[in-house]
Amino acid sequence: MTILPPGLDPELVERLTGTNGGELTTKMGVEYVSLSAEHSVARMPVEGNRQVVGILHGGAHVVLGESLGSISSAIHAGPGRVAMGIEINATHSRAISEGWVTATCDALVLGRTLATHEIVIRDDEGRRLSTVRMTNILRDKN
Repeated sequence: MTILPPGLDPELVERLTGTNGGELTTKMGVEYVSLSAEHSVARMPVEGNRQVVGILHGGAHVVLGESLGSISSAIHAGPGRVAMGIEINATHSRAISEGWVTATCDALVLGRTLATHEIVIRDDEGRRLSTVRMTNILRDKN
């Protein structure tokens, strides 16, 4: 069960609980553990997300990172506002071919118009597999 911070925009809560954070993350088996603007955690299985040579696809790392960065930024943006990704990058440090990965997302900057998060993805032994950094622009919905 995902832990959500109190006082979230009801529309965002509905989207998170109704779609598990989106169609792609559902297909990839992403499980959200806790979500907030400052610190979020999610898990994802390697099985079903491998590339042709049998290791976790680099794009899967980025999907997991972007999902956490986007949700954390949307939580920070608050009701009546949206977060839209404007930059993302990833450095892959180590490969994995089985098991689960865990991503921790920590805020670097939580401003009025920009939010930047660093997402570190690790294996079950705690080894760093990749580092993703994402910046979202925060705008009013109208």
